[in-house]
Amino acid sequence: MKIIDLFCDKDFYKNLFAIAIPITLQNLINSFVNVLDTVMIGRLGTVEIAAVGLGNNVFFFYMILLFGLCSGGAVFIAQFWGKRDIGGIRKTVGLCCTLNFFIGSAFTLAVALIPEQIIGIYSTDGQVIEAGARYLRWLAPSFLPFALAQVLVLSLRSIEQVKTPMTTTVIALSINAVLNWLLIFGIGPFPALGVAGAALATTVSRVTEALLLFGISRRKRFPIIGPLREMRAFDRAFIGRFTRIVSPIMVNEIAWSLGVAMQNVIFARTHTDAIAAFNIAGTVSQLTWVLFIGLGNGVGVLIGKKIGKGDHAGARDYALKIVFFAPLVSLAAAAALIPISYLIPFIFRVNETVLHTAAQMLLILAVMYPCRAFNMSMVIGICRAGGDTVFGAVYDVAFMWLIALPAAAIASLVFHVPFWLIYLLVLSEELFKMVVGIWRFRSGKWLHDVTRGL
Repeated sequence: MKIIDLFCDKDFYKNLFAIAIPITLQNLINSFVNVLDTVMIGRLGTVEIAAVGLGNNVFFFYMILLFGLCSGGAVFIAQFWGKRDIGGIRKTVGLCCTLNFFIGSAFTLAVALIPEQIIGIYSTDGQVIEAGARYLRWLAPSFLPFALAQVLVLSLRSIEQVKTPMTTTVIALSINAVLNWLLIFGIGPFPALGVAGAALATTVSRVTEALLLFGISRRKRFPIIGPLREMRAFDRAFIGRFTRIVSPIMVNEIAWSLGVAMQNVIFARTHTDAIAAFNIAGTVSQLTWVLFIGLGNGVGVLIGKKIGKGDHAGARDYALKIVFFAPLVSLAAAAALIPISYLIPFIFRVNETVLHTAAQMLLILAVMYPCRAFNMSMVIGICRAGGDTVFGAVYDVAFMWLIALPAAAIASLVFHVPFWLIYLLVLSEELFKMVVGIWRFRSGKWLHDVTRGL
């Protein structure tokens, strides 16, 4: 097959964009609101932006944990959808909801009762710890509603119903943006709550999103929700198969999110300016990276559906298309980061060191984008959709923990190198991952029908 032939399959790209564009828009809106949150908090000062950034890293760890479980469930749902097995879809959703409830309850108690100890893991700055703990306490009631919303969003995507999650996200995040403005600064009759106001706005928006998703899914009779007996129909055999597929994804997400947390620890312990710049660069980069999240999730649904139908050749063909298409598109996204880096001084009210470092980080990230796009497609779109979750877990985190994090920690804490060089070492894992990912893709061993016999 010639390379040009990979871009001529109109049906593939039509179906891919039908799923990927709403997911991209949903994540873009979410990222825009995150940028808006960061800008508003940034107006309060460097301590506040660092505190909220670290508080959000706690929630990020929680979100990644849920994402691991639910994306594992999505592997089953997409393949059941290919078979049109509604009972299989519903028992998968029911099991995910049950597990998410227990995880959400544990995190709610932890952030409500010991927030200072949690923020203290990341930073030794007393002011940052105090502000971060206040943020987490007000954020605590959002954890359980978010757990329900995560199941519903990923389940709806897996059955190609992507407009409903996008719509509910637009509504919820609009509420979040307005309440942020009112509650952070105390506009009109509202009190000026600072970081607590940002957390309260987020809590209200997440409760709203969960209620809307559940209500719309019930009213439109989407197959992900059915009678309670069907939602609880998971037996020991199904739980065993589910555990074998999902456990590596959970380990993957835990190890990866802990790795991201360690990145924040490294930058926070380097200097408060370093962690502030790292948070700014990460927030801004989300505005372009959302496209690859959409592509990865979109192609994962299509590949899973093909596998469920028994069309393994079609699944491999879709995989081949995405590993060429995503890195190519990433070149345009990387180019967009360069002019964005020059806008940072007009958006964030922080010192010159933070501004300069954040701009340097965005330029480094732009260079790494093709590698990151390929790796995203392999982990989310191919390995997980194909049930190759053990390899996917090792592939995704091994180079982070064995190479990137030790190198960055030594460079920062021992040699005290410039902030931008620490960031470059953090991203070095992408190069190693890409080489191994190409090998695994060419082997074809990533494809498995996880629903066979269920």
